[in-house]
Amino acid sequence: MGNPTELFTLDPHATLDADERTQLLAFLDTHRRLLNQCLDGLTEEEARRRLVPSRTTLLGLVKHATYVERVWFTEAVTGTPRQQLGLPPKVEDSFVLAETDTIVSIRDAHREACRDSARVLAGLALDDVATGHRFGAMTVRWILLHLLRELAQHCGHADILREQIVAARQS
Repeated sequence: MGNPTELFTLDPHATLDADERTQLLAFLDTHRRLLNQCLDGLTEEEARRRLVPSRTTLLGLVKHATYVERVWFTEAVTGTPRQQLGLPPKVEDSFVLAETDTIVSIRDAHREACRDSARVLAGLALDDVATGHRFGAMTVRWILLHLLRELAQHCGHADILREQIVAARQS
C-alpha cells in the first residue's frame, strides 16, 4: 500500500519491474481487496451463513482478516499485546461474530486495520526484524509473505462460500 489512505489500489501486474517490497505489497493489497469484496451485494443473513462445520462464514473471514492485520502488524511489529488491542487470545475466536457485527462494521474495521498496517510498514525495510510476536524474531519480509499466504488461502475459502450463497439464490 503506497499511500495509507488509498486502500486496495496496487495492481501486481503494474509492478513487473518494481522492487520486491512494492511487488509484495501489491499482491497483498490485491488479496485484501478480494477478501473485502467477498461481501459485495450480500444480505446480512447471507454474509453470516454457515455452510461448513467450522465457524467460517464470509463475514467471519473478513473479521478474521482484520484480526490477522492487527496481530502481524500491530502486535508483532510494535509489540502491543493482543489484550491491549481488544483481540481474542485464540485465533479460532477471531471468526466469532457478535450480534452487533454487520457487513458495514466489519468492512470498516478491516479497512482501518489495513490503513494501520500501512502506517506501521511505512518506515520499515523488508529486512527489519519484528520481535513482538510469540513466535519470536522475524523479518518484515517473512510477515508479508505469511500474510500473503494466509489471505490467499482465505480468498479461496471466500470464493467457494460466495459461489454457494449466490447459487442458492437461484434454486
